[in-house]
Amino acid sequence: MLDSILKDSLLTGYDLIVILFYFSFMFGVGFVFHHFNKDASDYFRGGGKMLWWMVGATAFMTQFSAWTFTGAAGKAYQDGSLVAWIFIGNALGFFGNYLYMSYRFRRMRVITAVEGVRDRFGAVNEQLFTWMQVPISIAYAGIWLNGLAIVAASFFGLDMEATIWTVGIVVVVMSVAGGSWAIVASDFIQLLLLMAIAIVTAILALGHPAIGGIGGFLDKVPAHHFNWRMAEHSEFVYFWIITALIVQTFKLNNMYEGYRYLCVKNDKHAKWAALTASLLMLIGPVIWFIPPMAARIVQPDLASVFPELGNPAEGAYIFMGMQTLPVGMLGLLACGLFAATVSSMDSGLNRNAGIFVKNFYQPLLMRKATGGHLLLVGKITSAIFGILIILAALYINQLEDMPLFDIMIQFGSLIAVPFAAPLVLGMIIKRTPAWSAWSTVLVGFAFSLFLKKWFNLSWIGLDDLSSRGKSDFDYIVSGIGNIVICSGWFFMTIAFHRYAPAKYVERVEEFFQRLATPVTSDDEPEKANDARQSNTLAVLCYVYGGFILLLAVFVPNSMGGRLSYVFCGSLIAGVGAALHYVARKGAKKNEEVQDRPA
Repeated sequence: MLDSILKDSLLTGYDLIVILFYFSFMFGVGFVFHHFNKDASDYFRGGGKMLWWMVGATAFMTQFSAWTFTGAAGKAYQDGSLVAWIFIGNALGFFGNYLYMSYRFRRMRVITAVEGVRDRFGAVNEQLFTWMQVPISIAYAGIWLNGLAIVAASFFGLDMEATIWTVGIVVVVMSVAGGSWAIVASDFIQLLLLMAIAIVTAILALGHPAIGGIGGFLDKVPAHHFNWRMAEHSEFVYFWIITALIVQTFKLNNMYEGYRYLCVKNDKHAKWAALTASLLMLIGPVIWFIPPMAARIVQPDLASVFPELGNPAEGAYIFMGMQTLPVGMLGLLACGLFAATVSSMDSGLNRNAGIFVKNFYQPLLMRKATGGHLLLVGKITSAIFGILIILAALYINQLEDMPLFDIMIQFGSLIAVPFAAPLVLGMIIKRTPAWSAWSTVLVGFAFSLFLKKWFNLSWIGLDDLSSRGKSDFDYIVSGIGNIVICSGWFFMTIAFHRYAPAKYVERVEEFFQRLATPVTSDDEPEKANDARQSNTLAVLCYVYGGFILLLAVFVPNSMGGRLSYVFCGSLIAGVGAALHYVARKGAKKNEEVQDRPA
């Protein structure tokens, strides 16, 4: 049976064992954290009790998917370090969270971000943003799942549609089981796995005989990989960079993206979580894009390696894994890619289910629903949304002529920016009417529709642009244009605030009063059990790190290959030991405080 599974696969039996353990472990995480969920607040946001390092990890991982190793890697293969600006934009966005937004998001004191939208803009906007965000999230997750399917199909030699269904169903089952506690915990473990395998892959790629270390890498990559003006058809390259920084920063500071900070204990933990995500986004590109850029040196013609891919450059990262990783570690790389997408999908499922339950089902259909009833509805909704994500991925899989990189960035500039605009500005500007939110979104969508359906480059004398130039121009105009037009419209509505109903003005005043009131741990009805969180994550780190260390012993490899396993396993288990130490130290300190005489 094993021979038939691996017949047309790049993987060995050892790789398959590694992958099976990964999925078994993810299933187990759901059941480990099952008992952490007592009510809807626990299930959808961890009861507002989570520690900064858990939330920082999930904030980072939800901006990360297999697209990074397919669409973005393909861009790195073609254009080098240029693609890193997308991630630097994410780092700036999270830094903006750290400076101003993260703790204000936490101060909304709500279970879902759309409840914050209701408190700021009213019930009409609550429903509008509920039913806009759900399909947008489904489409994003479909893009991520399709990107994963490209890689998984290359690994297993399976039909891409079968891969989408298989991986999608596994994610749905794992997500439904454990709620936000399991999702955030699994994101933390998967972050460690992802960073460990990415570091090993980057080091081994630099050590490839055709590369010759860092010096050889810098000498042999095409000149335009670091000098972007030399890239073919790079007419707008610097405008593209500026757009990437502005758009990514703008998107990450909107009220909806603040959902992740609803989980943390207090203001301080919200800021630390944001800073953690920002630093990880700065470090990441240095590691992630070495292998695809090295692949350009080792194999300039990836079409001969991946003839089945519509865009062969998207297999650049996997190619270097095939070339350099020791026996069994290709399966570990596959787990890292699964982790990147699983972390985004499960967070999206839980978040969308929370919005449906708390912003539609409970207020409009079942006002007196019990906590247990809402939990059940949330799980059912998660499963339904998961199936819809699978169907979205199947549809995106039909868009063979459009690179994944272009799909992702154009979706962000055309759709996500108009959606985000009022949710950024509404956290800062108080004196606007309720209709400022939904009207701003409609204005932005109308502008996006105009660009895609009617705008002609010949109007401005640019009809002779290359396909690359057209793609870059579309991104610049849609991204910056939507920010300017949506912001201008939102500011224009300030003039109509004096006509707003008194009840609306009073509710907005109360909302901004909450934003000005710090959250401390004592504000919550139940204090967090910090030691319980740390100890549980420590045990999970020991289990996964220990498994990888066993692979160093039992998988036949050279000394270098065994050391690669030792590094990955020790990194994960070592973090577990650090968490265990912190938990014991914290528990001892609490005992000392309790033992002090009154």
